Amino acid sequence: MSKLDRDERLVKLALLVLAFSAVAILVGITVFIFGEGTPIMFKYGLKKFLLGLDWYPSEQSFGLLPMIIGSLFVTFGALVIGVPLGLACAIFLTEFSSQRVRRILKPVIELLAGIPSVVYGFIGVVILVPFIRTTLGGPGLSVLAASIILGIMILPTIISISIDSLQAVPPSYREGSLALGTTRWQTTRMVMIPAARSGIIASIVLGMGRAVGETMAVIMVAGNAISIPHSPLAPVRTLTSNIALEMGYAAGEHREALFATGVILFIIIMVLNTVATVTSRRRKGEGRAP
Repeated sequence: MSKLDRDERLVKLALLVLAFSAVAILVGITVFIFGEGTPIMFKYGLKKFLLGLDWYPSEQSFGLLPMIIGSLFVTFGALVIGVPLGLACAIFLTEFSSQRVRRILKPVIELLAGIPSVVYGFIGVVILVPFIRTTLGGPGLSVLAASIILGIMILPTIISISIDSLQAVPPSYREGSLALGTTRWQTTRMVMIPAARSGIIASIVLGMGRAVGETMAVIMVAGNAISIPHSPLAPVRTLTSNIALEMGYAAGEHREALFATGVILFIIIMVLNTVATVTSRRRKGEGRAP
C-alpha cells in the first residue's frame, strides 16, 4: 500500500469517527433528557402532564397544557409575521433588485442572525411592550409582543436560505418562462417559487425551530403567566421559559418535571419538523404529477 492510499484511508477514518461522534452526542443528549424526564411522567400519568392546567411543583401538580398552548401560539404568531416578510424580502432581492442592492442588503440581513437574543428582548421591553400597552391595551407583555420579536429573529434564517434556494434554480427556467411572454412576477410565482419550494420550506422549518426553542427574548416580553392565553394581548409562558426560569432552584421531582418539560418540547419540535417535511414532499410530488 502506497503512502498516498494510507493517508487517504486515515482521512476517511478520521472523518467517519467525527461523523459518528456527532451522532453519538445527539443520541446521548436525547437519552439523557428522556431518562431524566420520563420516570416522573409515568409516575403521575402522561394525561396529567399534557392536560393539566395547574403548575405547582411544591404540591406535585405539573400541568403543562398552558405552556404547551403558549408555545404553539407564540410560534404560530412568529411564523405569521416572519414567513411573509422573509419570503417577500428573498423574492425581491433575488428577482427584482439590482446586483448592487443585493450585495449590500444580504450581508446586512445575515448580520441580524448574530445579534444576541437578549438584545432583541431588551428592545422589545423598551419599545414594543409600551407601544402595545398604549395602543392596544393589556399589560403589553403578551403573545403578540413575543410573536413580533420572534418573527423578527427568524427573518435572517428564512431570507438567507430562501435566497440561496431561488438562486440555485437553473437560469434556463426563468429565461424560458420570460421567452413565452410571461411577466417577471408570473415567472417568479409560477416557475421560480415552485422550483425552489423544498429549500423555502426548509428555511421555514429552521425558522420554526428557532422560534420554538428561543428562551431569553421570550422571557423578557411574554409576561410568563401560567395560564392559557385567550387573546394575543394576554401574557403567556412557554415551555422553554418554564425550564429557564425554574431550573436554577429546582430539586427532586420539580427538577424531574422540568426535564419532562424538555421531553415534551423535544417531541413537539420533532412533530412540527416531520409535518413540515412530509408536507413539502407531498407538494413536491403533486408538482411533478402530469
